[in-house]
Amino acid sequence: MFPIECVVRGYLAGSGWRDYRETGAICGQRLPDGMRESERLPTPIFTPATKATDGHDENIDEGQAAALCGADAYDAAKSASLALYEFAAAHAESRGIILADTKFELGWAPDGTITLGDEALTPDSSRFWPCDGYAPGGPQPSFDKQFARDWCEASGWDKTPPGPELPAEVAAGTRARYVEAFERLVGIGFDRYLADPEVVLA
Repeated sequence: MFPIECVVRGYLAGSGWRDYRETGAICGQRLPDGMRESERLPTPIFTPATKATDGHDENIDEGQAAALCGADAYDAAKSASLALYEFAAAHAESRGIILADTKFELGWAPDGTITLGDEALTPDSSRFWPCDGYAPGGPQPSFDKQFARDWCEASGWDKTPPGPELPAEVAAGTRARYVEAFERLVGIGFDRYLADPEVVLA
């Protein structure tokens, strides 16, 4: 697998929003002045990050990523990630969901083709927002782990291990959001999927 996280952003949120406020750019890519939190970017951008073994991944620029991967691998990862995002974002929008950003794990297969590893386009690796009520200028309601993140932030946790134990209602609320995202994106009831996981392959 390539030694970078392959992140594609279509909207200004999360660490991208933080970096933009500080520098006017994300991963060295300059963005228009005056953008608001959660605003749609003029075009989706590829924003690589490190794969941290301790702590959090860190955003890096394209030159750093190419040095880690090699130029050919970096170009392949960028091209594949942007294509995957464009396809997935269009599908999500048709189901009433905005795919604000997402992360892929990519590498070379033995036959020399680029391959996808790990999870992809899940609420753990993506930022999903409902289209209804979308309003740039602040955080958005979400179908992803932001619900749990928000509780952790409000709890006063200083982000050093171990993390706080989530209350049952926060765990249940997070699960409900994941289930709704699954059902809207896949078009299959989650209980049906649990009974026969291969139904998603039909």
